[in-house]
Amino acid sequence: MKAIGLALAVLAATAINASAAQAGDAEKGKKVFNKCRACHAVDKPQNRVGPHLVGVVGRKAGSVDKFRYSEAMKNAGIVWDDKNLSSYLEKPRDFVKGNRMAFPGLKDAADRDDVIAYLRTIK
Repeated sequence: MKAIGLALAVLAATAINASAAQAGDAEKGKKVFNKCRACHAVDKPQNRVGPHLVGVVGRKAGSVDKFRYSEAMKNAGIVWDDKNLSSYLEKPRDFVKGNRMAFPGLKDAADRDDVIAYLRTIK
């Protein structure tokens, strides 16, 4: 029984550390996001070349009104959580095959975590 309790404690600590590692820094993310500003608005729900990102975390992909998404994005069936955002931001063309985003991606995991932390502040 003690072994099970110890194992659960180790798992909980690991989960907390993994979560903290992925938390990112919103201030750094705001700077990294400058690469995205030409195509995506975050200050108001106004579409540009790309859809606005106000409230993107937790939103269903392909669901912003009045934005013309690719069929691939409209039918992706995903919700923008931390994991999906990170995978998409790393390699947009690979994560949702057939989408129209021309951005090649953010290769650095810390940059992705920071951008996601910043996007979490945009409500």
